[in-house]
Amino acid sequence: MYVFVNNRAIIFSMNPPLTVPPPSRRRAVVAKPPNKHQERTEETRRGLLKSARLIFARDGFQACRIEDVAAAAGYTRGAFYANFRTKEELFFALLQEETDGHAARIRAVLESYDSVGRRMAALRDYYVQCIADREWGMLMLEFKLFAARHPKLRPKLAAIHRRIRASMKPEVLNKLLGIDNGCAESKSAVLEGVMAGLFLEHTYDPERLSERQAAKFLGHIFDSLQSFSADSVGTE
Repeated sequence: MYVFVNNRAIIFSMNPPLTVPPPSRRRAVVAKPPNKHQERTEETRRGLLKSARLIFARDGFQACRIEDVAAAAGYTRGAFYANFRTKEELFFALLQEETDGHAARIRAVLESYDSVGRRMAALRDYYVQCIADREWGMLMLEFKLFAARHPKLRPKLAAIHRRIRASMKPEVLNKLLGIDNGCAESKSAVLEGVMAGLFLEHTYDPERLSERQAAKFLGHIFDSLQSFSADSVGTE
């Protein structure tokens, strides 16, 4: 608008002066620490999973009772059902935890070496040492026996197992080892099958097949599998 002062027109604005806003600053999102209730819930879950590892390996999936898992962890059935809906859900959660743990340890071992040869040797040693982990061996047998005994559930169980294996990001491990993704899965299946068989025979009759012998045979089979390629194995 115009304002006349001493017969002179002066432009006067009614709008406030424009100000340039400062550049927006992105606030860092800081995760809130868990509250006491969340900490207790997580502690209960960890306790149940630890107990389940022992009970499943000792009694088997079918014979294992929810009461036994809860009692061994120092909790009640109510605490169990607050974390898991069924025994199957607990079993799958345990399988996921165990698989994640093995994948993390394998990745850490491989990343600590700077050559494919040394990484492969380290992976060989890791597989051979698994023969001595009785609880892990029994858990893997229990999972596959459960699937074999329930043909209608087997496709679903196998799909869950494949999804868990995919979460391990095998392509990352294969890259570290210089392995062709085309035959890595079949090699892994053969190695796991042989390891399960050796573990079972040793557990059944350790006088016939000692732990040392089982580990030695597994190492030889691991070495022989490395000579197979996707072309030599085929897809059928």
